[in-house]
Amino acid sequence: MNKSTNINNLNSFKSENFDWKLVQSEMKNKLGQDVYESWLKKITFVDEFNNYLLLSVPTRFIRDWITSRYIDQILQIIRLYKKDIIRIEFKIDDKNTNQNLENVNVNEQLPDRSENVSFIKDSYLQYNRIDPNKRFDNFITGTSNKLAYEASLKVSENISHYNPLYIYGGVGMGKTHLLNSIGIELKKNNKVMFISAERFMYQFVKSIKANDMVKFKEYFRNTDILLIDDIQFISGKEAMQEEFFHTFNALLDKGSQIIVSADRAPNKLSRIQDRIKSRFSGGLVVDIQKPDLELRKKIVEKKTEELNNLYADQLQVSKEIQDFISTEITASVRELVGAINRVVSFSRIYNKVPNLAETKVVLKDLLNLAENKVTIDLIQTTVCKFFKISKNEMLSSRRSRYLVRPRQTAIYLTKILTSKSLPEIGREFSNRDHTTIIHSVKTIEKIKEKDPEMVDNINKLKNQILYNNKDNEI
Repeated sequence: MNKSTNINNLNSFKSENFDWKLVQSEMKNKLGQDVYESWLKKITFVDEFNNYLLLSVPTRFIRDWITSRYIDQILQIIRLYKKDIIRIEFKIDDKNTNQNLENVNVNEQLPDRSENVSFIKDSYLQYNRIDPNKRFDNFITGTSNKLAYEASLKVSENISHYNPLYIYGGVGMGKTHLLNSIGIELKKNNKVMFISAERFMYQFVKSIKANDMVKFKEYFRNTDILLIDDIQFISGKEAMQEEFFHTFNALLDKGSQIIVSADRAPNKLSRIQDRIKSRFSGGLVVDIQKPDLELRKKIVEKKTEELNNLYADQLQVSKEIQDFISTEITASVRELVGAINRVVSFSRIYNKVPNLAETKVVLKDLLNLAENKVTIDLIQTTVCKFFKISKNEMLSSRRSRYLVRPRQTAIYLTKILTSKSLPEIGREFSNRDHTTIIHSVKTIEKIKEKDPEMVDNINKLKNQILYNNKDNEI
């Protein structure tokens, strides 16, 4: 339960020789004035608990940026003044949105800075994120996800009942929500590790480079519950798959529970060893299908009710608009919730609930996506034909100007025409970093402001992509 703290005293907090102002000053000294002014200055102290601090930042983006780059250094600085702090939690302090707590866990055995701190000790639990807001009691069930829900509930009540439990389905269908729910229930009495396959790969590679594989093995094989999200991303990487297979076997032998999510069934995983796919198939395999109309209506009704309660002084979303969203947004639960958020945001900004025509404008890209199913491959192919280059050239690491602009254009179009995340887009463009994706999008946006030809090219490409895709579906 959160403690209350006087808002006027947040940044001057002192307790048992711990002074937040000293932490701020040290962050400025250690990480530099520019980093501090751009990011760390935005951190506000909220509260202290037995072994962790609750801090707040204005936006989710700032939180993600700070936790991905500076969290280890921040924790080390805090521990200079308060050694029993082992974890930091961030709160998104935006009065206009749900104030969700997002855990950023850090290893409880983090040593003093005077010791030789290994990468293993510093980093693993930093990514062991269990979202406290994704629970069984707020997972809305229907015929498309009922089996996955029941299986997840059964595992949380009796570990090793289904082992492994393999949940698969498309993007935004609720797989991660179920893994979070299992983690929340089981962490009460078990050592739980929740990590993405991508992060598992990253830690494996870093362990090899640091000659620290013994600690890597010890850490992952000593957990009681291992939850791995998006397992399809371990494809290729034979050495890493070898280690994963042995970790998998070691955990099963000691009676640990393994829960895995993926975007496809085990037998359809590409470039993954047959013995691993066989192991996945040996437990319980359940799928989450696209939500049917009944489930979509339940989700829209529930989400709208939550937002109406949150913004009681705002106009209510009409039943007509709710039914329209439920009927037209069919791709995923995530896009469904996103559509409701947009309508509510429109209502709050303009102090009115949009009518049906206005709703279609607000949701035009989601409606377009649901209708046309634009793919990244289609975008890449269309852009390559337009600029008369090969796809291999565009996806290569070469930085020739005649390749860079088409590449940036394709990335920009992918960002505005699909619902893919930055990391997902990066993977489809030869595993480029998400910062490269951001840079490409901003570059095209800046060029469009000054260059009518670029605006014309973008419009032509958008029309080709949407028109060609419709033809493909006829």
